[in-house]
Amino acid sequence: MDVALAALSELFEPLRLFALLMGVLAGMVFGMLPGLGGVAAVSIMLPFVFLFDNYAGLALLLGAISVVYTSDTITSVLLGAPGSPASAPTAIEGHAMAKRGEAATALGLGFLASMVGGLVGAITLALAIPVAGPIVLALGTPELLMFAMVGLYFASSMIGRDLAVGLAAGCLGLLIGTIGPAPAAANFRFTFGQAYLLDGLSLTIVALGLFAVPEIISMLSGGGGISAKKQVVSNWSAGFSEFWKSRWLILRSALIGTFGGFVPAVGANASTWVAYGHAMRSTKDKSRFGKGEPRGVAAAEGANNATVISDLVPTLLFSVPGGPAAAIFLGALFSFGFYPGPRMVTEEPVLLYLIVWSVALASIVGAAICFAITPMVAQLTRIRFALIAAPLMLVMIAGAYQATQSMGDIAMLLLLGVIGWIMKQAEWPRAPILVGFVLAKPVEQYFWLTTQIHGWTWLARPGVLLIASFIVFPLLWRGWTIWREKRGSGETVKNDDIATPPAVEPAGTSAARLAMAGLGVLIFGYALFEVTGFRANARLLPLLAIVPGLALAIFVLVREMRRFLSHRDLFHVEAKSDYPIIALLLGYAFGIALVGFQLATAAFLLLVLIRFAGMRLLGATLYAAVLFLGINGLFTLMRITPPEGILIASLF
Repeated sequence: MDVALAALSELFEPLRLFALLMGVLAGMVFGMLPGLGGVAAVSIMLPFVFLFDNYAGLALLLGAISVVYTSDTITSVLLGAPGSPASAPTAIEGHAMAKRGEAATALGLGFLASMVGGLVGAITLALAIPVAGPIVLALGTPELLMFAMVGLYFASSMIGRDLAVGLAAGCLGLLIGTIGPAPAAANFRFTFGQAYLLDGLSLTIVALGLFAVPEIISMLSGGGGISAKKQVVSNWSAGFSEFWKSRWLILRSALIGTFGGFVPAVGANASTWVAYGHAMRSTKDKSRFGKGEPRGVAAAEGANNATVISDLVPTLLFSVPGGPAAAIFLGALFSFGFYPGPRMVTEEPVLLYLIVWSVALASIVGAAICFAITPMVAQLTRIRFALIAAPLMLVMIAGAYQATQSMGDIAMLLLLGVIGWIMKQAEWPRAPILVGFVLAKPVEQYFWLTTQIHGWTWLARPGVLLIASFIVFPLLWRGWTIWREKRGSGETVKNDDIATPPAVEPAGTSAARLAMAGLGVLIFGYALFEVTGFRANARLLPLLAIVPGLALAIFVLVREMRRFLSHRDLFHVEAKSDYPIIALLLGYAFGIALVGFQLATAAFLLLVLIRFAGMRLLGATLYAAVLFLGINGLFTLMRITPPEGILIASLF
């Protein structure tokens, strides 16, 4: 307690409080910008840490790290564009609530859940640092593999009503995750001879492409604002009420996120989906998930903020960063002469508790600021979406381009955006793709190491059996519930004089359903042909995704063809008004490749603002100039040179 109070006294020095507040504000801004998130915020703040003393400089970074997953709730709920990949569940549920006029409920619930997650992470950090060393060291590769399998299992709860479609989407995510180098063999997989794909795809690009771009396409074609209802955000009672109803779920999700932070390479992206799957499995009525279920927001926000803070446990104990932002923080520690490790507990106790106080205070302050600014930000839902879509698309382009600074980033963002749009129209769930992509590399690495070191004896390890119980017990309970329901329904039918069969409506198909099923067969079929040229160790995970994925895709395609032949009168082509928007975005990408970012962006902005926002030429030009200067300033902050284009590069 003496050390904790001494650390609090050190933090309450005016300059250090100022640095913490500046970090909080920076983290909130970058959290609200889709595709940037914590890594960009900490990277941009890193040069400024040396303007302060060591404690203040670290407080600056901690303030940014602690609030990113709080502020990205705003973007996820209001715009449907996840501020970071771990916020995709919030974008799914929260944005659906915003469309119903319940943005204030989703935002209030999300802010409070994030604050609780941050506080749980801070408390865990304070308690775990002295005792977590033996626990973390006890987790070998078999336990890490089983934990990843638990994540895949919980992801199965997000497959929606159509089991075959959901499983096929999960297999597609696993397959996309295998692009790039094989961890267990000297093979590069599915690169098509492109240097851009040698390192695989960026998680940011996959998340934005699948979730954010389809929303922009649909909203631009629809016109109007995000919500047809006026958003009332001055009264937070509904958000507080939902928070109280979900308090135990939030606490459990925060603990799930905390454990995910302990395990390197898992992080917020996986633990958030595990918590989201837990929320679905612990809810009796699962039909509302994907359509605006508050429990989904509560679970996701409670988990991701706890994870990003508990990422600091392996960072401080073993110099093994739990995530990218923690890696940058580790570099700052080294720069100030602090060397993480078990001895830090005895040699630098004030620093450790200063970190705990910083993240706890930042979590509370960040939530309070979000509550204060949201009434103004929520007015964006009443503005014509085209006015928001233009800067949003530019920020997404910048967020995608920062991955490798290649035109491939932009091309892949829009390609995945089109695929995501087709999936949305075909009612294929996109969440399993993201889960499979996130867990592909950890599963492959852990499985190869486990089998090489332990053979198959790892299945009998106590830790593996304990973690596996999170899969086995829910399965047994689910089987018991189904058996009991069937038994009860059987007795009811027996006592009835007349058993009336349920009415079944004829099921037709659509262009998007046929296209997505056919695309799945083509992707898995080509991948099966390609994988024959891989080395044995490089085939393992691709085949695990391809074999069931191809079978499921063929099954879905045959089913949709039968529906088409049986009910041709029900066949239709969805969202024809979206096609010009898709052509515009693809043309924008082609323009960037041809004449460079500057000229293509100027033309794109004017076209969107005049054609879709209904602005006059003078107003559109002035607004476009402001956006143009802003996006170039963002590139300068990130120390990135925008793409020049083939023609411009050849001329100059």
